[in-house]
Amino acid sequence: MHERACRHWTGHVIVCGLRGIGLRIVEQLHLAGVQMAVVGDEHDLRRVQLVMGWGVPGVVRSPRARTPVMARGRAGAAAVVCVAHGDLHTLETALLVRELRPDARVVVQLVNSTVAAAVSAVTGPGTVLDVASLAAPSVVEACLRRTTQTLDLGGVRFVVAELAPADAGSFRSLYDDLAPVAVAPADGSAMVVCPGRDQPVAAGDLVAVLGTAEQFAAIGQPLPDEPGPQAPVRSARSGRGPRLAGRLRHLRRMVSGLASATDRPLRLALGAVAVFVVVSTLVLWAGYRRPGGGELSPLDALYFTVETIATIGFGDFSFSGQAPWLEAFGVLIILAGVTLVTSLFALLTNVLVSLRLEQSFGRRRATTMTGHVVLVGLGSVGLGVLQGLLHEGQPVVVLERSDTNRYLDQARALGVPVLLADATQRQSLLAANVGKASAVAVLTSDDLVNLETGLVVRQVLGGRFGEVPVVLRVFDRGLARTVERSFGFRDVRATSALAAPWFVAAALGRDVLGTFWVEQQPFRHRPCFGIAL
Repeated sequence: MHERACRHWTGHVIVCGLRGIGLRIVEQLHLAGVQMAVVGDEHDLRRVQLVMGWGVPGVVRSPRARTPVMARGRAGAAAVVCVAHGDLHTLETALLVRELRPDARVVVQLVNSTVAAAVSAVTGPGTVLDVASLAAPSVVEACLRRTTQTLDLGGVRFVVAELAPADAGSFRSLYDDLAPVAVAPADGSAMVVCPGRDQPVAAGDLVAVLGTAEQFAAIGQPLPDEPGPQAPVRSARSGRGPRLAGRLRHLRRMVSGLASATDRPLRLALGAVAVFVVVSTLVLWAGYRRPGGGELSPLDALYFTVETIATIGFGDFSFSGQAPWLEAFGVLIILAGVTLVTSLFALLTNVLVSLRLEQSFGRRRATTMTGHVVLVGLGSVGLGVLQGLLHEGQPVVVLERSDTNRYLDQARALGVPVLLADATQRQSLLAANVGKASAVAVLTSDDLVNLETGLVVRQVLGGRFGEVPVVLRVFDRGLARTVERSFGFRDVRATSALAAPWFVAAALGRDVLGTFWVEQQPFRHRPCFGIAL
């Protein structure tokens, strides 16, 4: 089917662009039975052929072309979803559609927040969406191993929670008034989505339920992620001891860090200066004679040595009139002292500058952190996840390969250690102290790099691999399932599967309150329409 197939349609949806999330949007519209057409370009030919195999008309033409056929195709459309490749092409398409059809709903995918705000003023509120901001909350929840999702419906707080029943029985007998969302059998069989209340549940199954906090409390079921009691607050007087101990620990860490930062040449230079000062002090103490008679005290000998090495010479001591061997030793003190002290200052300056650079790029902070989240890939999704983790009070270390990444300055402004390194290399992960991390999120835009990095992370974690959440970002949900089955990863997230429901709902004039996962199945919640895949 080609252009003429949809020329006389009305009330349909047009999807412009099949790269990235576009293909997933078409798939969900097709599964929902929505009449639609697809506009691609020569680069989308393979994807256009795929959707045409589903029976969806495809128009292999630039969505920005001002042709009569394109104008007529948009004439009867109820909505146009603009997800072309690149913000510039998407922006041009959206503005053209708005010019041709001011009354149609226009849904736009834009990464640039400034441009998105301006376009939203033209297309209307809730029509400009960003995959990164929509997918980031699910990644944050996976990193924190949260099993509850809060939904606000008409001012009433509902919670979606994952529970593991200890006894077998029907859903109704186990969970009373709670609404069933899904049941994932422990034997690995297919998940039952939106089951009835008489659905049998076995001990050990994973059950997702929806209800209010009061309904959970009525059956004596505590919410899995409810925060525990806060620690008591100490008064200023009673906290004096802990504050002093904290300062001492901080001082020890500073000394230890400075000691570990000193390299071998600096340690050798320090040792040489110390030995030279001791030898010179002993020689002057034993051989120097004052002009009026008498010897130097040990302190005077040390003082004379230091001022000679430093080439200060206040005139209170002089080698003039001393024995020839002592005058020659004085020349040696001056020459050797200047050489040693200059070398020492050069090496010390190098260490201090290196420390400052390492602190600026986060390497030293990263190697000493524990219980942190290692975030690999600082793209738009990575930045959204970073901000979400910081909002939750989680320490984060970022691994980014490119030193020209546009988000580096934003991450550093947030006070986050950023390591410029290749995360597929074991040494880079060790520098980020992955072995002591609480979670790892691999979020680059390359699926193969994400998979390779995840496999290296699995090797580094060793026996902790099953305990530490390792979240991998992939584009295709089918690939996500294959990676989970083949390599044992539990948290593989397809960002397109998370964000597509929002675009579909916006195109159909509906709202999505949130998306969440049960096991590896994404769900979305729509007001008045309940829970759906």
